[in-house]
Amino acid sequence: MRAAVSALLLVALGGAAGSAGRAAVTLALPETPLAATLLVNVVGAFVLAALVAVLDGAGPRRRDRQRRARLLLGTGLCGGFTTYSAVALQTAELVRDSAPLSAAGYALVTLVLGALASLAGLAVAEVAVSRRDAAERTA
Repeated sequence: MRAAVSALLLVALGGAAGSAGRAAVTLALPETPLAATLLVNVVGAFVLAALVAVLDGAGPRRRDRQRRARLLLGTGLCGGFTTYSAVALQTAELVRDSAPLSAAGYALVTLVLGALASLAGLAVAEVAVSRRDAAERTA
């Protein structure tokens, strides 16, 4: 039970920070809500992919720390920062406002850029993990 409460607290803490970060981006770009949502989702996809790749490459002796980091930073921070629901709502609003091509374009761009950002995050993390592993072998 204690582990479950600890896990929930980590997710809540990370989620609060991520949500605040998303709100800050939205406040910084008040005239362009679609761009703000796209930005947080693409950045979040990159960060989440890099985080998962780095944590997965950390090795078995760090399992507990990996689990906590994934809850705090992955589920919490990235989960609070990114927002599928806003993409869905904004896409529906574009359709409702008689802009179905814009809606389809926005949804497609969001998916494609998110996937590319994830691939970039994985690639950056792979380089970082390789360098860390090489440094540990020579140390």
